[in-house]
Amino acid sequence: MSVHAEVRRISVPQLTGYKGQRKIAALTAYIAPIARLLDEHVDMILVGDSTAMVGYGMPDTLSITADMMTAHARAVVAATRQACVVVDMPFGSYQESPEIAFRNAAAMMAGSGVQAVKIEGAATLAPTTRFMVERGIPVLAHVGLMPQYMNVMGGFKAQGFSDEVAERIVQDAVAHQEAGAFAVVLEGITEALGRRITETLSIPTIGIGASPACDGQILVTEDILGLSGSRIPKFAKQFADVGATISSAVQQYASDVRDGNFPGLEHCFGVKKA
Repeated sequence: MSVHAEVRRISVPQLTGYKGQRKIAALTAYIAPIARLLDEHVDMILVGDSTAMVGYGMPDTLSITADMMTAHARAVVAATRQACVVVDMPFGSYQESPEIAFRNAAAMMAGSGVQAVKIEGAATLAPTTRFMVERGIPVLAHVGLMPQYMNVMGGFKAQGFSDEVAERIVQDAVAHQEAGAFAVVLEGITEALGRRITETLSIPTIGIGASPACDGQILVTEDILGLSGSRIPKFAKQFADVGATISSAVQQYASDVRDGNFPGLEHCFGVKKA
């Protein structure tokens, strides 16, 4: 008789079931210390491809690889026990064909332990969502402003201002829902459009720079903690200035060392200033 460990994480079906019941709180994490702090407070942690910009200083999200994303996701999963963990599939890892997308997603899940993957794409990517879901890989879809498509969209521009574009984004979201996505991220769209899509879909919408009517919200953690420098989106409220705290602590440490105080060593080794 096999013994199964108790599953304590919020599951993908649970997230879907929050639709109409309560809002979904989600944030990004790329490293274990941050993930550990987020775990008890949020429903979902996204290991986003924004790791490229936040963690590596890259100019956009296009250069990070599946191996890099898998390594970060593995660290986040290992550091958490409660939140549902989802990983972004990076640019080029899923657009070519459903089969390649499945192969890469399966490798990323097996290598990290995440519960789902996220892909960006219009209705043309819905068959890829269906292919993966039917083979056991939960998919979080992402429509509207899609950073991986910045070169065809002309940069990071809000979407949905014309009736034509708005209707297309609605149909993109519907197509992914019909293909089996468990939720849809709505990024950088008008308030009215975010509200409309949320009211249209039977699965949760998770907004980032979209309508407060969305079923949940996600932000880049560094943006709300004051760790992103001057590059903070207008829709991201800064809840703390952790960057200033770190800078002050490091300044004090460096000053102590240069003064010969050797902070901490006095207690451990009896080292005293000469």
